[in-house]
Amino acid sequence: MWRSDWVALMLSDLLRRLAGRPENDSLLPPADQRVAVAALLVIAAHADHDYADVERTQIERALADRYALDPEAAAKLRAEGEAAEDAAVDIYRFTALVKAGIPNEERGSVLEAMWRVVLADTQREQHEEALMRRVVDLLGLDAHDSVAARRRAQASL
Repeated sequence: MWRSDWVALMLSDLLRRLAGRPENDSLLPPADQRVAVAALLVIAAHADHDYADVERTQIERALADRYALDPEAAAKLRAEGEAAEDAAVDIYRFTALVKAGIPNEERGSVLEAMWRVVLADTQREQHEEALMRRVVDLLGLDAHDSVAARRRAQASL
């Protein structure tokens, strides 16, 4: 099976399982949450149209920190996020997965990880700002959550 076919199948399966969620009170399975978060981090890195090595490194650090992964596993998860992002049409699928699968009180840490990626290259750009404002709303958070997440991200860099 070609890689793009595998990614399309993975996304299709992920969305199918999410569609069945109302009958099931459990949260999104951890593996699915991880791919959705990784895809959002990749989207944040691409927002300025320059996917730099420092951003890849920051994505891997954020994933390793969030999920207690070794460097190899974090790189693999980043690659899965890249493939999922490449196969997706928009960010709404991933924000919907995160919103449905990760409790509200934990979504601020996802936003913080996105800010870490955006700030990794030390240049903030209007496309990145626009993306972050849109993601805040799509994750069900507010401007205060974003400011706090950005400050925590800046302090960690």
